[in-house]
Amino acid sequence: MQILITILAALDTVRAQSLFLVLSNAQDSSLQRICLCSSLLMKPFSGFSITILLLLALISVFYLQSNPDGPWKTPFRPSDLLPLLPLSVSWPILRSLYSAVDLLPTFVGAVSSPESKLQWKGACFYDNTAWMEFHNKSKSPYGGGTLHIKVTNAHSWTCMDLYVFATPYRVTWDYYLLSREHTLEFDEWESEEEYEHVKHHGVSIFLMQSGMLGTLRALWDVFPLFTNTGWGENSNIAFLRKHMGAKFEERPKPWLSSINVDDIHSGDFLTLSKIRGRWGGFETLEKWVTGAYAGHTAVCLKDSEGKLWVAESGHENDKGVDVIAILPWEEWWDFELNKDDSNPQIALLPLHPDVRAKLNSTAAWEYARSMDGKPYGYHNMIFSWIDTPIDNYPPPIDAHLVASGMIMWSKIQPAYAANMWNEALNKRIQTEGLDLPDIIVEAEKLGLSFDKLLAIPEQDDWIYSDGKSTSCVAFILEMYKSAGLFDPIASSIQVNEFTIKDAYSLNFFENNYSRLPEWCNKEDTVKLPFCQIKGRYRMELPGYNTMQPYPHMNEKCPSLPPDYDRPSFC
Repeated sequence: MQILITILAALDTVRAQSLFLVLSNAQDSSLQRICLCSSLLMKPFSGFSITILLLLALISVFYLQSNPDGPWKTPFRPSDLLPLLPLSVSWPILRSLYSAVDLLPTFVGAVSSPESKLQWKGACFYDNTAWMEFHNKSKSPYGGGTLHIKVTNAHSWTCMDLYVFATPYRVTWDYYLLSREHTLEFDEWESEEEYEHVKHHGVSIFLMQSGMLGTLRALWDVFPLFTNTGWGENSNIAFLRKHMGAKFEERPKPWLSSINVDDIHSGDFLTLSKIRGRWGGFETLEKWVTGAYAGHTAVCLKDSEGKLWVAESGHENDKGVDVIAILPWEEWWDFELNKDDSNPQIALLPLHPDVRAKLNSTAAWEYARSMDGKPYGYHNMIFSWIDTPIDNYPPPIDAHLVASGMIMWSKIQPAYAANMWNEALNKRIQTEGLDLPDIIVEAEKLGLSFDKLLAIPEQDDWIYSDGKSTSCVAFILEMYKSAGLFDPIASSIQVNEFTIKDAYSLNFFENNYSRLPEWCNKEDTVKLPFCQIKGRYRMELPGYNTMQPYPHMNEKCPSLPPDYDRPSFC
């Protein structure tokens, strides 16, 4: 306590003495924490006082934490004090401690009854216990319940824990600052299905591992990813460097190639990496979870007269709707040069001559024309990268978190949720029209946990309400499949299980530098195995052109950041 008085003396002797009397008489450690927090926030600090406070707080951390399981608590952790510092001092420290990933909750467990108590260590409170009590205070058919959470042993007097609670039918949240037993009331279960789910599987509990400060800081990190500014572009680059190890080395100018379209042929693959704006932010997160170093794709086609076209799933039409489109090369290239505000880095991946000879151009055109104008398919967006129950989720993401995110999004935009995942999940359990909570309950009846349900492979012949699932990469690979490139194992290939990384890893592309066009990477000092045709930063495609197709390819492959290593059979 004497160390505490010394710290407070640097701020105000009278306030320190008064606070000492309050703290000395307080029996509840939580009250002591509240008193201290209130005192510190009563008036502004001078620069000298802040310096003294920080130095003494750091000393107290080392002194009082010599026995972490004992009765002493550190008055502060350095991170608890950061909001009190001037912005110019605190901001660089905050940026080093937290990132956008800290927005993701961590699943700590589920509670279903008083007999099955859950215990865990929180970010602030180190000893936590939860249990569920069922009741019928509402006099409803299925009653309600009270979730009890007892939190103790805080690491400091100024911290708090944030939690998210979820069932298949609802998502809510709460925060805890006081060391005591707290309750969360469920006045009435929405249905018999929710009651049975909680009774047998419990209410899921998620911890915001970075606490209040980290969560707010992480929100600030996520926001710029989607802004169409230089700040947003730099934020996307920083995120990918930090979480994937991407290099983003600058190329020599000019950052555009002088392309001769005579050197481009049917089947040549275009891959794009967008790094700013709405699509830049979306692609950054997609790259992180899938391990792909590109976020969009298109494919080249030449007609019988030698005119070059680009077929693309995900082209925005005049009405602002993303559709499948076949565009003249000149129109597509002009858009990327002058109108695409996502600052795409673009590479051309020429097919190997032997593969090009195998490509049935007539069949490729027939498939592309049959899909022209149809909606861009979102349905396999999630399922293409989830091949296993646990080994495809970058921490702290897991199937519990995915389920809770889906539930929350279903409440906010039910039509979007139905398009993104409800139809696909229904197909996996051979049902129709069920919404997400009912899908989870029905899957449990079949003995399928949600993590196993997500890992069921997407089938190329599944027809959705708006047609086949045709993401940008599935569209191209289905064209390759129709044109014979996967023969003789085409019947055992489900292209909707492929990510963009899986596509550019196929050994379909040119492997002889001398056969690349003369203009390919002409000004670059680093000779890439493909042709980067636009972009300030040198594109990386780890694993490029290395994988021989095999039956049931990419259906059961683990893949975790930052290395995204896979077993030999993948």
